Amino acid sequence: MTRLTAVPQREPRSGGATAAWDVSRVRADFPILSRQVRGRPLVYLDNAATAQKPRAVIEAITRYYETGNANVHRGVHALSQEATEAYERVRGLAAGFLNVMPGEIVFTAGTTAGLNLVAQSYGGSTLRPGDEILVSEMEHHSNLVPWQLVAERTGAVVRSIPVTEAGALDLAAFEALLGPRSRIVAVTHASNVHGAINPINAISAMAHEAGAVVAVDGAQSAPHLRVDLRAIDCDFFVCSGHKVYGPTGIGLLFGRRALLEQMPPWQGGGGMISEVRMDRSSYAPPPERFEAGTPPIAEVVGLGAAIEYVLGWDWEALVAYEQRLVAEAVQRLVRVPGLRILGEGADRVSVLSVALDGIHPHDAGTVLDTHGIAVRAGHHCAQPLMRRFGVPATLRASFGAYNTLEEIDALVEGLLEARRVFA
Repeated sequence: MTRLTAVPQREPRSGGATAAWDVSRVRADFPILSRQVRGRPLVYLDNAATAQKPRAVIEAITRYYETGNANVHRGVHALSQEATEAYERVRGLAAGFLNVMPGEIVFTAGTTAGLNLVAQSYGGSTLRPGDEILVSEMEHHSNLVPWQLVAERTGAVVRSIPVTEAGALDLAAFEALLGPRSRIVAVTHASNVHGAINPINAISAMAHEAGAVVAVDGAQSAPHLRVDLRAIDCDFFVCSGHKVYGPTGIGLLFGRRALLEQMPPWQGGGGMISEVRMDRSSYAPPPERFEAGTPPIAEVVGLGAAIEYVLGWDWEALVAYEQRLVAEAVQRLVRVPGLRILGEGADRVSVLSVALDGIHPHDAGTVLDTHGIAVRAGHHCAQPLMRRFGVPATLRASFGAYNTLEEIDALVEGLLEARRVFA
């Protein structure tokens, strides 16, 4: 039977001291990194928005379309059976990546879709007037607006978990907010703005003691930390394939099996039913219940290739390398006059947001673009956190497995040039 996903390009290391990260070897796997932008070598520092794709992912998607394109499930012909096997195989890969069971993995369109599914299905079916949803002040809008929508529908109340001046979640304030009406705690594992890593284990334990379930936005942690959901002990976890070096349009939702089984469908259509009559329908068990219609098959195949690819990495070496990158960036950025790093006191993944006195982030980002440097400028879909830090927007540099210290130097020089241009 045709194999539609890629094999790992390297064997994982084990035992002994953490090996050095071979960034040159990793860079060679990403074709786009060899291109130029505006006559300069591409310096891609926008990984928190989307990561680039290794050749293994690109080839897996191409191979699917060239040799195995067919719809999944219920097809008796060879191509459909091959596509179905490849599709369900990725569910097993994703479960292994997050250390859960395959039946607890739902394919979604991404982090946003996964959070909306949880909010509308679980929240919409369990929340009652006066129930409380605790949401942190550092959330991406995708982990705030869905809860506001379901609160409006059910009469529940959204309460804010504050962030300290140093950029960390205020655990003492969180503990004080927990009470008999707390039903859902929605927090990010790592901020998409300043990279702050939240202590999800402690948050889960405190929330469970109060009788609340925990929904975690893992969009920024899955690419940078070795996530073990059994250790974290959350109830829901979502992440996006395109940030873990996979395709856009595909994401993962983990839900505890007992919770998924009690949740009603989010969308109706083919593939999610058990039996349909004109006056009523019954529904398939999870995860099929939440995967109505033709799924993004090629994207799932590409995600499988991405998971296999990253599982071939030495993750201890990767985490150490990315921590070195972000630490060096903090040290070297002090050369830029009037630059402020948001949340300097927080433990972080390799994401940094900065504000430049007298220069709008869009202007600074435009100068960087003339040097071939790609960063993100704006409020990063986190306006409450922008208000907490007293800025309308920031310039964000986010580093991945293929970034280098030389690219940090290029970033610093580009910001110095922006300072000269707007002096």
